[in-house]
Amino acid sequence: MKTVKVNIVTPDGPVYDSEVAMVIAKTVSGEIGVLPGHIPTVAPLAIGAVTLKKEDGSQERVAVGGGFIEIRPEQISILAPSAELAANIDINRAKESLARAEQRLQKKQDDIDFKRAELALNRAINRISVHEGNM
Repeated sequence: MKTVKVNIVTPDGPVYDSEVAMVIAKTVSGEIGVLPGHIPTVAPLAIGAVTLKKEDGSQERVAVGGGFIEIRPEQISILAPSAELAANIDINRAKESLARAEQRLQKKQDDIDFKRAELALNRAINRISVHEGNM
């Protein structure tokens, strides 16, 4: 089975670097599945899970907070403002973030930035879902 090198990088540094058989990511226009040898493509990512399928059938999941995916036949690069491997997600911190975002959205005050609170809510839901194996 063919593989493709995948690296996921955030402003804080590399999060993932390995060979995989397939990548599944959520772009702003829909989900994309990428196999080795895929035509060159660049697409903006939505807040969501990136699934990395290995040759042996196992898979790893990474919660990404948006960004871009650059696909080349021999390498896939994901540049994201935030990314966490499912195993590294602090579930208690993610649940606290979810509760804070929900409270901000429920207050409906003029000084609340609703778009920012909504994005925080989506990121928290994504992290919890990736940690629990959903999505």
